[in-house]
Amino acid sequence: MSIRIVFGAACRDARVGLDQSQRDLAEALGIHRGHLANIEAGRVNLSVDLMDRIASALGQRLDLTVHPPRIISVRPVHDTVHAWCSGYVARRLSGAGWAVVREVDVSAGDARGWIDLLAFDPRTRTLVIVEIKTRLDDLGAVERQLGWYERHAMAAGGRYGWHPRRLHTWLIVLASEEVDRTLMTVRDAIGQSFPGRAPDMLATLVGSAPTTHRAIAMIDPASRRANWLIRARLDGRRAAAPYRDYADAAQRIPRRRG
Repeated sequence: MSIRIVFGAACRDARVGLDQSQRDLAEALGIHRGHLANIEAGRVNLSVDLMDRIASALGQRLDLTVHPPRIISVRPVHDTVHAWCSGYVARRLSGAGWAVVREVDVSAGDARGWIDLLAFDPRTRTLVIVEIKTRLDDLGAVERQLGWYERHAMAAGGRYGWHPRRLHTWLIVLASEEVDRTLMTVRDAIGQSFPGRAPDMLATLVGSAPTTHRAIAMIDPASRRANWLIRARLDGRRAAAPYRDYADAAQRIPRRRG
């Protein structure tokens, strides 16, 4: 029900309860009686100022409550490292023959969210959600975010004329010591929620049938290696990560890319 209808009904009920005529209230407000009648019928788009004057004249308290949207994810427009990672993954996927779209809107109702990358392989008709993280502060929040994406990704793919047979989800994280340490502290949860690893993802890229629904791997957005998806330390990688943390990556990636 619109605000004008709710307010108009409340105005009429209060006026009648006070045994006040439309004419008397209209004169007190300095408006025409017909205008007041339209307000009470919900036919007028009121200014906040007039609503406040009417409420005051009737002894009502007017409260304005604004419910913000539920943010599933935000567009990381100011995260330079995230932008480098996103562009790097998009180029790698496109080079492997996949169709790729960035920042795909999957908002619904009062919830707002954007998938970092949505990729489709026309050979196997596989649709992959790609979520990129430069840090991994709250794994539970990431899982809830991905769950939302998974409920809406098929419909989102249909908007681009894709007709996927299967859906998979990849969590791709910056290859830093900081992220490696975080993954080690939640290794049991990672093992349950993301059973797939870099070799599974690389096999999927070349058309092999995916064997796991969710997978996780690391990337170095300055690397030119063919096997660009990197195993995490929890998967047995012994070499040090190319970056200490986010700040180190922000300083060093431009030089390495150049």
